[in-house]
Formats: sequence, structure tokens, C-alpha cells
Amino acid sequence: MLRTHTCGQLSLNDNKKKVKLAGWVNSRRDHGGLIFLDLRDRYGITQVVFDPKNKESFDLADKVRDEFVVLVFGVVRERPVDMINKKIKTGEIEILADKIEILSTSKTPPFAINTEKEVNEDLRLKYRFLDLRHSRLQNILKKRDEMITYTREYFHKADFVEVQTPILANSSPEGARDYLVPSRIYPGKFFALPQAPQQFKQLLMVAGLDKYFQIAPCFRDEDPRADRHPGDFYQIDIEMSFVEQEDIWKVIEPLMIELTEKFSDKKVITKPFPRFTYKDAMSKYGSDKPDLRFDFEIKDVSKIVEKSGFKVFSEVLKNKGVVYALKITNGAKFSRSEIDSLTDIARSKGAKGLAYIVYEKELKSPILKFMSEEEIKGITELTNAQEGDIVFFGADVWKTACMSLGAVREECGKKLGLKDPKKAAWLWIYDYPMYDMSELEPGKIDFSHNPFSMPQGGLQALEEKDPLEILAYQYDIVCNGFEVSSGAIRNHDPKTMYKAFEIAGYSKEDVDKKFGHMIKAFEFGAPPHGGCAPGLDRLMMILLECPSIRDIYAFPKNGKAQDVMLGAPSVVSEKQLKELHLKIAG
Repeated sequence: MLRTHTCGQLSLNDNKKKVKLAGWVNSRRDHGGLIFLDLRDRYGITQVVFDPKNKESFDLADKVRDEFVVLVFGVVRERPVDMINKKIKTGEIEILADKIEILSTSKTPPFAINTEKEVNEDLRLKYRFLDLRHSRLQNILKKRDEMITYTREYFHKADFVEVQTPILANSSPEGARDYLVPSRIYPGKFFALPQAPQQFKQLLMVAGLDKYFQIAPCFRDEDPRADRHPGDFYQIDIEMSFVEQEDIWKVIEPLMIELTEKFSDKKVITKPFPRFTYKDAMSKYGSDKPDLRFDFEIKDVSKIVEKSGFKVFSEVLKNKGVVYALKITNGAKFSRSEIDSLTDIARSKGAKGLAYIVYEKELKSPILKFMSEEEIKGITELTNAQEGDIVFFGADVWKTACMSLGAVREECGKKLGLKDPKKAAWLWIYDYPMYDMSELEPGKIDFSHNPFSMPQGGLQALEEKDPLEILAYQYDIVCNGFEVSSGAIRNHDPKTMYKAFEIAGYSKEDVDKKFGHMIKAFEFGAPPHGGCAPGLDRLMMILLECPSIRDIYAFPKNGKAQDVMLGAPSVVSEKQLKELHLKIAG
């Protein structure tokens, strides 16, 4: 080994010991004729001192600059009391250098590595190999490794078997666009990178594996956002046989608690996790991933205002809509421009506006003149509004009223500083609708969640019920306003599967073409089974309070889904296109 110790290893116990250290020069200082180098590796920083009495080493140290890679020979000595640096592990000692070798020189970096200054993200990602020298990012990668190791041990102790499923698969309707891979051998045909190992893990259950897990790479051609990495991501993928929902929750909930408490400084505020049906969560919090670090709840005031002189309310109720109210404690201090901003947020969710009442010594609101004292009293009592509060109203069809007030609730929690970073508010959401109206094709019914979920009531429910009233054995696990995992008890019956897809517009031929292997497998004895897949990257982002999920990856894409370091996506040669039987149109 070139070195005897790392740069984070030495202490007073090593005083007067001869050592060799290797690393990057974190900083260089010239003080009173002495040269100080802070030598850095992933383990820490050690201060090295060069005395001019040792002319050869001193002169070479004088040529050294930040980010040079050097090898230092010297003796450990105790620092003077007034020179102790309590911010670093090696702060009580320093190395008096005998000799230095320059192993590698460095150009001037495009940004300072040894500071916390904000740097343009694309510049950081272009030079990601430099960005990763920063201790904050190295600590994230180290914690990622520790979390994966802990997770693997957790499942192995619970008798799960880790299986790596294929990366080249078939195209499947998982809810996002596939990444397609053209086949050279079979012109005009394509593999797809798996959006999730969904079909493979179900087939493993049919194969009798009983308990499967994988730290699974997944690929989805989705637009990036703060909590979603474009292209590729990883999930803690599990599947179990002969289980009901409760059995899966009993496996996952303890793991989420342990990961939270071992790998973050957050406190899990409720154990066991609260449980809400999808409908209750939407009605109470306006979201199927509510942040429960704060308490604001939506109340149904429809009966109170059903005969209101405020036509917005009365007309909505005549058309079988709802009027909901959301009290924001201390919200009376919001300025007019802040209320306008909240109104825009409500409109972004489909609302036509955002009525409100400000509770000061005298109530203030543009709608008061249309409302009776009895209505105002009823709203005040139901919401428990007091001086200093503001009550917002959502009047629309149920889902729009919920979502618009949910978005307002979320923003108010942020504005009022109620998102305590030391808290982890975990919860379960279950009883999702099996179907919803398609957002892409108006008038068409589509799966609302996972198409392979078992409908509650089975085949009979599919044949007899209104599709929009059918619930599925589907569930999500949520933390601090983020969906961490979705999951389901699976549809393992061929007849039920054909019917479920028929309702969503797929013919028997479509199902056989896309999922014939699944149908065939289920015809040979399929156990009841289910699972879920917590997103590893998003979980880490939440636990470590990272502003962007991109910080969790060693080599992430930027906010435009580009790898600016490698220059990907990139143009390929005509030869490559010809081999794949492809032409670029336009």
C-alpha cells in the first residue's frame, strides 16, 4: 500500500508515529514561513506541516495546488492547544512532513470543491467526478450503500430470496412510457426496459419461490421533477405468496421504521402507521399522499350552505357537487397577494376560484354579504375557526374540491413552517378505485393504479358493478407528503384478468398478445400473492432532506433528462442505425 493510514484515521494515540498518507490537497496555506496542506480522502482530512528547514520537501510543497494528488511521509505530532480543530476527527494532531511526492497534478477546478457555495447544477453534473469529491455527496453514497446492505439483511432474515430479473423485457402498460430497445436480430421488433419487475416477480410466485425481493433497477420515460429521477431509478421490490394485504404491511412497516430511525435524525411520529382509505384521505386532506406533520383537515359544509344565497355554493350542490371548507390556523396573516397565489394553486387543480373568510375581530370576505348569520355560525362551529384563522372553500365535483383544497393545504403548511424536518409522518392509503376516467382519452375508462391488481369482489364485481365504483386491493405507503411505495394483492385468475382488461378497453387478443405468458402461467396453479416496491431513491431523499432526488445518485441526469457529463442522449452513426434497421424521420 502507498499509505499506512487514511486521512481520517490518526489520533493522539498515534503521536510520534511515522506514517504515510495519500490523498487530494483540500487547501494550501502559507503562514509565517510554514506551509500547511489539508490532505483529504473519503475518510476525512489531516493537516500536514512543511518546515523550510527541510528545503526539498518545502519547495515541492510550495508548488502544490488544490486537488493535486500527493503522497506524504512524516511524523504524527500533537497540535498546540490553541490550534486544535474540533470540526474534524483528526483535529488534535498534525503531520510534520519529511517528504512529499506529487502523484498527479490538477487543472484549476471549474468550481470550489472544499466549500458549501451554490454552484450551477449543470456545471456540477458536467464535472460530476469532481462534485462527488465533496463530503456531503460521499456521505449520501455511503449511506445508500448502508441502507441497501441493511435492507438485504432484513429480507434474508425473513426468508426472502433475492432474484435478479431481466433488463430486456416486453412493453407493458405500467402507467408511463417505455424505453424501447430495437432488436438487431429481429428487424422491426423491440425490447422494452422494465418499468418494474412486475410480471417477472408474479411469475416467480407461480414458480413457487414464495418470498422474493430485489433492489431492482426500473426505467420509465417520464418528465423529471424534484422527487422523480428521469430515466432510471431503484426500488425495494418484494412479492409474497399466500398473503393478504395485512401480511405485506407487517413486513414493510417495521422496515420503514427501522430505516427511518437508523439512517436519519427523524422521529417516526405515529406507530403503528395510521391507515386511511383513499376516499377518506382525499376527503380529509385533499390528497392520497397527505403530509401529516400538520393537522389541517377539510370539513364538509355542504348541508350548512345548501340553501345559500351565494350562488357558487348553491349551484354546485344542485349539480350534485360538494362544498368543502379548510381552516388554516394563523392564516389570517396572509396578504392579499398570498391569497391570490393560493387561488392560482387551487385553479391549477381545476377549481374555478377560491372563496375564503378571514377571522379577525371583524370577519372579512367578499362572500359574507351573500351568506346568512346561521350559515357563518355553522361554518365557524364545524371548522372551529377562531380569531387569526382563515377558512378556504372548495365548491365543485368531489375530486376537484378535494384536490384544490389539498393543494392549498400543502402550500399553507409550507408557508407557515409546519413541515418539521425532524418528523417522519408515515401512513397507509388503501381501497383505491380499480378504474378511473382516462386523462389522455376523454370518456374512456382506464386502470387507476396497477392493472394487475385484484378487484375487491373478484369477477362478480367486474361483471355486476359500475366500474368506477369497484375498489381494488391496492395500497400506498406515504411519508411526509410523498408516495414511497405502491402495492397490491394481484389478480391471479385468468377469467378475472381478461374481464379487468376488457373494461379498460383491451380485447382478449390484446391481453393474449401482451400478457399471454401471464395467463398461461396462471392456468397451471397460481397462489394468491401480492407485494409492493418502496422507491429506494425517493425514500433516501425524504430521510436525508435532500432538495432534489438527483443528489441520491452517483451520476444523475439533470432537470432536462440529460447526462451532461457523458453528453447523452446523443446522435448515433448511420452504421449503427442501419444495423438496427432504423431511419431518423424528418
